[in-house]
Formats: sequence, structure tokens, C-alpha cells
Amino acid sequence: MDSALTTVGLPLALAIIMFGLGLSLVPDDFRRVARHPRAVVVALTCQLVLLPLVCFGLVKGLDLPPLLAIGMMLLAASPGGTSANLFSHLFHGDVALNVTLTAINSIVAIVSLPIITNLAIAHYDQGDEVSLQFGKVVEVFAVVLVPVAIGMLVRVRASGWALRMDRPVRTGSAVVLAVLVLGILVDQRENVGDYLADIGVAAGLFCAISLVVGYVVPRALGVREAQAIASSMEIGVHNATLAIFVAVEVLDNTEISIPAAVYSLFMFVYASLWGMVITRWIARRGATPPAAPAP
Repeated sequence: MDSALTTVGLPLALAIIMFGLGLSLVPDDFRRVARHPRAVVVALTCQLVLLPLVCFGLVKGLDLPPLLAIGMMLLAASPGGTSANLFSHLFHGDVALNVTLTAINSIVAIVSLPIITNLAIAHYDQGDEVSLQFGKVVEVFAVVLVPVAIGMLVRVRASGWALRMDRPVRTGSAVVLAVLVLGILVDQRENVGDYLADIGVAAGLFCAISLVVGYVVPRALGVREAQAIASSMEIGVHNATLAIFVAVEVLDNTEISIPAAVYSLFMFVYASLWGMVITRWIARRGATPPAAPAP
């Protein structure tokens, strides 16, 4: 898919999303790890260890074609998206924890993403078709993290403007992701029916499992309600734009980007429905979770 959509639109979309993340970050977001270690460790373990294992089980159980299976594993290895913060806010989650998890996970993914994706490439013996070199991934994340740094600088120098722009930038991120997904599906229109048939069940199941695991596991390990909601949204709402960017620009394979595009169609709907289910269930128990103030 060598077009203006990928050469201009895709990098721009990713830059807008990561700039929006930077606008929401302050240094204290990184120091918060020491104050809430259990919630952070549990959420990151689910994100980095449990979810890739679940995803691998799904792609093997559903016997997906190799390139689509690699795309699913790439998606599973991608960090949480900035939209998770918005869903967390809507459903009384600890937004500050979301911001912390997104910031840390985006950095950890520099190492974890190529490891998980390369293991999938090796497992499916696709090394001759696609190759994810660690050095190239570092270059990609360097480009990704520059907008974050700029956003953080703007937050420090013009905090009022940054706070006012937070919601518009999030909305813009969702819009450009929608345009990107539509462009990919149009580009692959001859095969989109087969792709949806192959990957729709896997993407839908993985999205649902991610949201549920992200809430149930932390609660089972003693993490408080608002933090568990934040964890659920962080784990269920992946940075699909990053996964698409790596698939198209680094792996140079549009088919590998299809799972992330299809997942995007599910995650906003599922996250909204799951958030309503959680809040209603909590209300029935008479335990409304206190929403932590946004940083």
C-alpha cells in the first residue's frame, strides 16, 4: 500500500496520537510507579506476558494464516493506546494510572514488541517474507517518542493550552485512526471479505478477553476497583495505529496490518459496552469506585 495514506497519513496519525500522549504527561506520572507498584506490575504483567500468550493460543486454536497470525501477535505486543485514558475517565477508572501505564509500556515496547513479533515470525517460518530488525524498531520508536517529548515540553511551558487541547487531540486521534482503518480496508477491498472471515472472530475474541482479563486479574490480586478499571481499558484498547505503522512501514506488508485494523473496529464498541457492564455491576453492589483526578 504505497500511497499518500502510508507515506504521509500514517506517520502523521501516529505523531498526533503520541503528541496527545505527551500533552497528558508530567514527570510525576513516572514517579507514581513507586507509590502504586502492585497495580502497575499486575497491569504490565497482563499486558506483556499474559495477553501475548492468550493471543498465541487464539491464533493457533483458530488456525489463522501465518501473516494474519503474525499481525495478531504484533497487535498483542503493542502498548495501550491514548484512547484508554478517555474510556477510563468515562467509567470511573484511575486515569492517572492509565497515563503512567501508557508511558511506561510505550518505552518497554521498544524491546518487547520486536521480541514477541520476531518469535511469531520464526514460529511461522516467515523470515524470508518479513523481517523485524531490532535496529529498525528502535528508529521507529525514536520517531514515535519525539512527539511525546514535544507534547511534554508544551505541557510544561503552556499547561493551560495543553489541558484545553487534550480532548480535541484525543478526538483527532480517533478520527485519523478511523480514516486509516478505512483506507487499509479499501486498499485491500478485493480480499477484505476473506480477511474479515479469517480474522474477525480472533480480533473480536481477543478484544473481549483483553478487557475482561485486564479487570478480573487485578481485582483477584487485590488491586482496587478504580485501578482495575484503568487496567482493563489500558490492556483492551491497544495502540492499533502503532501496530499498523510497524506492519506497513517496517515489515512492508499490508496483510499483517489487517488484524490491527479489524481490532480497531471492535475495541471502541467493546470498551464502551464493557465499561457500562462494569459500572452497572459495581452500582448493584453499592460500591461506586472513586475516580482518580486526571494528572
